[in-house]
Amino acid sequence: MDEMERIVESAKTCEEDRIENSLRPQSLDDFIGQDKLKKNLKIFIEAAKSRKEALDHCLFYAPPGLGKTTLSHIIAKEMGSNLRMTSGPVLERVGDLAAILTNLSEGDIFFIDEIHRINHLVEESLYPVMEDFELDIIIGQGPSAKTIKLPVPHFTLVGATTRAGLLSSPLRDRFGIIEHLDFYDIKDLMRIVKRSASIMNIAIDDNASEEIARRSRATPRIVNRLLKRVRDFAEVKGGKITLDIAEEALNALEVDNSGLDKMDRLILTILVEKFGGGPVGIDTIAVAISEESDTITDVYEPYLIQSGFIARTSRGRIVTEAGYKHLGIETPKNFQRELI
Repeated sequence: MDEMERIVESAKTCEEDRIENSLRPQSLDDFIGQDKLKKNLKIFIEAAKSRKEALDHCLFYAPPGLGKTTLSHIIAKEMGSNLRMTSGPVLERVGDLAAILTNLSEGDIFFIDEIHRINHLVEESLYPVMEDFELDIIIGQGPSAKTIKLPVPHFTLVGATTRAGLLSSPLRDRFGIIEHLDFYDIKDLMRIVKRSASIMNIAIDDNASEEIARRSRATPRIVNRLLKRVRDFAEVKGGKITLDIAEEALNALEVDNSGLDKMDRLILTILVEKFGGGPVGIDTIAVAISEESDTITDVYEPYLIQSGFIARTSRGRIVTEAGYKHLGIETPKNFQRELI
């Protein structure tokens, strides 16, 4: 199964750009959830505007789909600046970075998604840019080579990463504002569902909003994706999203009450039925479900661990009591695991 086909995949698919842009909040007041982050960011933005300076460089780290890119758009709007976007893997050479920096204006926002994947040579070139707003460029080769300092307008670098641990200390330390985005609770997700439904011009019941929110893996991107599909069912079957229609649509999409899809449940079932609940090595699981081990660890496993359905131990993966309960299987009487 291609992970990009999963409706509960938190990474953004290419065709989602248009709908995400239409649903994306345009200000911090419209941004739902992350209250502590918003409160701090409002103060930092107002202080920078009062001093007529560029905002300090910002780093946002969180799993995919929680709003890192949206915050970069909001910062640009709040600061009254232009937004220039790229991603870490795209910046392969220092020349790629120079081409973008030389086209920035004073106070612009430069957003780098997946900044932990940036080329190390490009990363080192960013250090003087972030500190002194000067880009060091080497002209020529050998003994005759010269280094010139190219002045860069004062701008704000906004970095986003899903793997904060992969960022080097020198790069991380150059960000003045570092914030983590938390997973969303049901109440905030319900507010997002209702707001998005209003923008989509579709009526929705409170119970239906709660049902969609509960199955969305605590992630706004997934909640909007599910809402879009439920809307299709509602438009065909009555024109309003009721609890019955929401349940019918989500069941048809094979997303259960805990947000698990067909592949998630298959992994749990195989661990229980074929391997007695574990411990099982990741390579063995990969062979059992005919999937790459990297795909399992990067795509399927994180949510199963976060939800407490499986645990990762030194001997392999095991199914927890919650995992047995979710499958409707009685926990073995001799169920004793050491989570080490």
